[in-house]
Amino acid sequence: MKIIAWKRDRLEELVELWNKELAVDFPMRKELFIQNSFNDVNVSYEGSYIAVDDQDHVIGFVVAKRWQETIDVKMDPKRGWIQVLLIDSTHRGKGLGTKLLKRAEAQLKGNGVEEMQLGGDPFHYFSGIPDQYKNAQKLAEKHGYTKRVDTYDLINHLDKKYDLPVDNSVVFSILKKEEEVDLILFLERCFPGRWVYETMKYFEMNGDGREFVVVKKKGQIIGFCRINDSHSPFIAQNVYWSPLFEQEVGGIGPLGIDANEQKQGYGLAIVQAAIAYLQERNTETIIIDWTILVDFYKKLDFNPWKIYGVYLKDLK
Repeated sequence: MKIIAWKRDRLEELVELWNKELAVDFPMRKELFIQNSFNDVNVSYEGSYIAVDDQDHVIGFVVAKRWQETIDVKMDPKRGWIQVLLIDSTHRGKGLGTKLLKRAEAQLKGNGVEEMQLGGDPFHYFSGIPDQYKNAQKLAEKHGYTKRVDTYDLINHLDKKYDLPVDNSVVFSILKKEEEVDLILFLERCFPGRWVYETMKYFEMNGDGREFVVVKKKGQIIGFCRINDSHSPFIAQNVYWSPLFEQEVGGIGPLGIDANEQKQGYGLAIVQAAIAYLQERNTETIIIDWTILVDFYKKLDFNPWKIYGVYLKDLK
């Protein structure tokens, strides 16, 4: 067995190993793996590794990330991520996972990373360790990671029709391309950080606005909600696992309302508007990823689908 550098020419084998071990819960597509684990500029190629056996077959890999974007969106440059750590089940229990994890941590620490997170990276697959993978959670705890919170993916199979909400004080609409700057300015003011970054990347990847529902008061954006489907300009996080379904899958989130306009029902209303717009696009199932607001979304018939533990570790 040996450990080699992170290389795109191993794509077929990497995806094959993923699906051998995880496809029942998280089926992987080559285009998604390329998008998230090779094309994301935050991938640490020097901190990501592939393990091969004596026949040069891939038996494990780790993908590490650190903030390397030039865009200034108030992301923490001292935060590092393990996007995924996967070992072939026939090679587990031999210390290979530990070896890959320690190598990735050491490389990131050498590049100024002071806190590690498992999942939750830019262009992530998981918000944390999936709850059903108990051995992975035990490995994380063994190596000094502490669970901070549980997060949820929610699902609604749309057993009824949802109408656009009626509220004479505001207007709900799909964002127009020419409103790109207005949306980004709103996000920079109300939700600086990751959501600004993700929105900038969306437009950078040829988004035209159809993935954003906005709510306006007196002509000004006071809230937003991201929606995704199979026609979006890239594979978005809440439709990653749509191959599990035969029908059209849509995604909702993130979303937010200006703090000065909260507690007026606009948050729930914009979710209802998002559902209505997705139904117009013949979506039959909607997924909300990475949330702790289970009771909030239950008001619109969303229920827990997947659970993740968010694990962090101080490298200082």
